[in-house]
Amino acid sequence: MATTGFPAQKPGTQYLTEGGIETEIMYKWGHELPEFAMYPLLDNPAAMDDMRTMYRGYLDAAATHKMNALMGGLDYRASPDWGTKLGYSAEGLAEANLASIDFLRTLAAEYENDIDTILIQGFVGPRGDAYERNVVMTADEAEDYHSVQLTTLKQAGVDLAWGFTFNDEQESIGLARAAKAIGVPAAVSFTLTSDARVHSGSTLADAINTVDAATDGSLEFFAINCSHPVEFGPALTEGAWTDRLRAFRPNASKMEKIALCQIGHLEEGEPPDLASMMGDLSKRYPQVDIWGGCCGTGAEHLNLIAEAVS
Repeated sequence: MATTGFPAQKPGTQYLTEGGIETEIMYKWGHELPEFAMYPLLDNPAAMDDMRTMYRGYLDAAATHKMNALMGGLDYRASPDWGTKLGYSAEGLAEANLASIDFLRTLAAEYENDIDTILIQGFVGPRGDAYERNVVMTADEAEDYHSVQLTTLKQAGVDLAWGFTFNDEQESIGLARAAKAIGVPAAVSFTLTSDARVHSGSTLADAINTVDAATDGSLEFFAINCSHPVEFGPALTEGAWTDRLRAFRPNASKMEKIALCQIGHLEEGEPPDLASMMGDLSKRYPQVDIWGGCCGTGAEHLNLIAEAVS
């Protein structure tokens, strides 16, 4: 499988990522996110202070539970189509990508004596909406599109480029091919529908097998994000394909995702129950060593999840 440089699993080593940064920064800290994009906040000093506090909560959880950290998140919408919607030139978008990574590295430096290893990732969001297939591409089109951001992430020297909330095999194949050609380690995280399928209609097992077959297994790993365990649990069928799963980043709430987007406040679910479910998954899938959260999760959830899995 993939050999482009992201650390392999190591017994006794676990990674903690951030939580649902967009929902937290909007509903807890009161900052607007046009097009759900975080990087415009890099020009807002007050928002920068709040983001530092938010990320320190995540890093404190990793340090408390003696986990490594995998930091990312500001550049989820930093690809060409979304940058254009936000009024960024190609040069300005590249600068925003680089500034997003610099922000993370500066925070990571504060914890160099508290956390053994802190890795930096760039987030590559889907070209279209994560919750519906409103943009459908061929693998070749996806490779061309995502090469733009991946080239910048390569320049930034990230440890991983993580395709986040992907919902289609062809876009995932294109991302994998582009990352391999550029030489940046990459992973793909699928978000699932309420019937525990990828939005293309495939089962999660079939989607992962399809992407691997088309890319010679070049992705570092696959993951699930932006789904609650109650929602994605039925997708975890038996089979060798589950060996390719390395990360779970659940939503806090069991609520349907479109409803969550429209509710207008932070829906945090039941953090202890969520942590208990993650603990059960850690026993069932010992190869999973990357844990975190998605919509509605924050430092409280991460502390409980870290305790449950470590």
